[in-house]
Amino acid sequence: MTVTSATFSIGNDITVHRLGFGAMQITGDGIWGPPQDRDNALAVLRKAVALGVDFIDTADSYGPTISEELIAEALYPYEGTVIATKAGFARTGPGRWHAIGLPAYLKQQCELSLRRLRLDCIPLFQLHRVDKHVPLADQVGALVDLQSEGKIKHIGLSEVTVSQVAEASAITSIATVQNLYNVGERTSEPLLKVCEARGIGFIPWYPIGTGRLAAADGPLGRAAEQLGHTPAQLALAWLLWKSPVVLPIPGTKSVPHLEENCAAVSISLPDDVLAEIDAIAPAGTDPEATGQGSRGRRR
Repeated sequence: MTVTSATFSIGNDITVHRLGFGAMQITGDGIWGPPQDRDNALAVLRKAVALGVDFIDTADSYGPTISEELIAEALYPYEGTVIATKAGFARTGPGRWHAIGLPAYLKQQCELSLRRLRLDCIPLFQLHRVDKHVPLADQVGALVDLQSEGKIKHIGLSEVTVSQVAEASAITSIATVQNLYNVGERTSEPLLKVCEARGIGFIPWYPIGTGRLAAADGPLGRAAEQLGHTPAQLALAWLLWKSPVVLPIPGTKSVPHLEENCAAVSISLPDDVLAEIDAIAPAGTDPEATGQGSRGRRR
């Protein structure tokens, strides 16, 4: 296994460990309503930091608002933990999502996130979805305004294309991109290559996504049994190997699963196993066509 840096510098000035934590699942059903066990949600967040995680990713729509509130309650004043959040993708109920890229709305949501997170400046603020009804330049421009006002430090994008990254990068510096990507869902691989070439952090959401690949007769299941690791750990270890700009953010509401995920950073996989995992889904191929993945998930 080729060793890559254990850290990545977001925007060339915020260094974080390359295995973060996605704080979507700590809310009710994983994204809607309060958690069934609030104390457990707080314990998971605190345990993540205790295990060395220093990059927490959330969004105003997780709960909505509840994930940000829990993060502040559990971790403020943060003490070196970097909090990233997102705006521009509102959820008004189960299964009801709306991209809202109006500049006034994005600025409003940033102000609310600042208040909930108890921050004066958000280290990484991401456009959660591109609103096709609003020029991308206006949406990115709103974030540039927030940056010039000192309310956000770095700008990120989520679920974007190569051309959208190019358009946004012509306006301002893009620090990170967050797209669906895992061992079985490789549609965004061309974008990963662009991020690697430009030094943009690539945050794969739903990074484990093992599904049926983890079955006993599946490639991850077989390799996991052989090596004495879990399929999830292999999926994360593969992501960390894949590119030095990849910042996986596995989420969970379970402390044991959190500990399992964090242990992936110390796993060294043989080259033949990495090659086998890498061949599960060809680069740039949407596995929805083969039944291996799901683009229907929301994040």
